Amino acid sequence: MFLSRFRVNTARPGARRLLSSPQTMHAAVMSSFPGLLPGDVPSPDAPRVLWRLDHQARAEVLLYIVSPDRPDLTHLVEQAGWPAVASPQEPGWQTRPYGPLLERLATGDRWAFRLTANPVHTIRRTDGEPRKITAHLTPVHQMDWLLQRQDSCGFRILEKPGAERLLPGGTTHQGKHEHHGDRYELSVGAQQNLSFDKSRSAGGNRRGKPVTLVTVTFDGWLEVTDPDTLRRTLTQGIGRAKAYGCGLITLAPVAPRAQQAP
Repeated sequence: MFLSRFRVNTARPGARRLLSSPQTMHAAVMSSFPGLLPGDVPSPDAPRVLWRLDHQARAEVLLYIVSPDRPDLTHLVEQAGWPAVASPQEPGWQTRPYGPLLERLATGDRWAFRLTANPVHTIRRTDGEPRKITAHLTPVHQMDWLLQRQDSCGFRILEKPGAERLLPGGTTHQGKHEHHGDRYELSVGAQQNLSFDKSRSAGGNRRGKPVTLVTVTFDGWLEVTDPDTLRRTLTQGIGRAKAYGCGLITLAPVAPRAQQAP
């Protein structure tokens, strides 16, 4: 496994084209692997290519890619990077082996994490109606979506010390769902409502309905509860819309205070 990082040159027209469509970015990412054909479908239980865009600032956008094979991002550098300053030693992106981090994961380890995801649920408005996949739209429900998946993903999200909790827990305004106030070391933001064409005809006409997605970015602190399961989560992703920049969770060392959190 490999972890790659590419800084997008947002001043270039090619970058703006990539950033405007997750489908276009997906195609560009998958073109980084000569051994992958457009029709290839990853096995459900195998590591897969995952990617995520982090908007650090207006002109600082980072593309992260986790992949079973080492990518060649030359075409991305030419379209959306700084090709004039690229060299064999500094090709315009960084790739590191991911295996050493995966292998060192151990029960009880604590990490900061980031995840962009597509939190959804299924609803049925009337009896007999087929269930429909619908996005969670509020931070309370989006956070609960992740909290419900933490055990099956091999981690638990850390809780804040009682003295640091500023918001009480309770229920939503209709009393149907629990909300946790700020009990957890977890924040949700950067919600995006995306709509884009999955494909177009040779003449540029739209084919079928556009794809619509709601994505959010979670930042928080976690503790490893099952290293093998977390390794699978890191290499296979969480949730839906993985082809469109969702599901990739990355880890970073935590501050000393987080190591002491209950």
